[in-house]
Amino acid sequence: MKEVVYIGRHPSAEPNLEQMVGRVALGDEEAFASVYDRVAGPVLGTVRAVLRDHAQSEEVAQEVLVEVWRTAPRYRADLGTAMNWILTLAHRRAIDRVRSVEAAAARDHKAALLARTPDFDQVTEQVEARLEQEQVRRCLRTLTEVQRQAVTLAYYRGLTYRQVAEALTLPLGTVKTRLRDGLIRLRDCLGVTA
Repeated sequence: MKEVVYIGRHPSAEPNLEQMVGRVALGDEEAFASVYDRVAGPVLGTVRAVLRDHAQSEEVAQEVLVEVWRTAPRYRADLGTAMNWILTLAHRRAIDRVRSVEAAAARDHKAALLARTPDFDQVTEQVEARLEQEQVRRCLRTLTEVQRQAVTLAYYRGLTYRQVAEALTLPLGTVKTRLRDGLIRLRDCLGVTA
């Protein structure tokens, strides 16, 4: 029969992980140093498998080990091994980091979209202006041809009454009457109260 040879300390000389976590729960710093040495590698491996970023993995692994120190009194051996408990903490913390990074990216994306969209007031003004323009066009169609010509020249081209009269080769008084009658019809059509 062959004899088993151990290199380093004999395994039975070192307390198991569950016992050390129990001592960590009581504030034993030496026990925590031993727990740290035994689980740091597996914790980093678990975190790195989720995050795939070395710097973030190291940061999250450190956070997990601090959490082990703070929450050791919550460990319950009847629910699983200490290693499973610690690796579950590591996996959850890594998932939380992924979600946090994704949420930050989503917030940045949303902020970028909002920065490109016009303000509500600007959109409202544009819609109202288009509706008003369409209503004015519709009301202009209700005018007689001579009234529409006079109103268009005076108010859309900016001509004076005299210039409108010259453009239409009509007397000034006739142009004034057509403009007055056209504006009254527009006012009534648009529902403007005087």
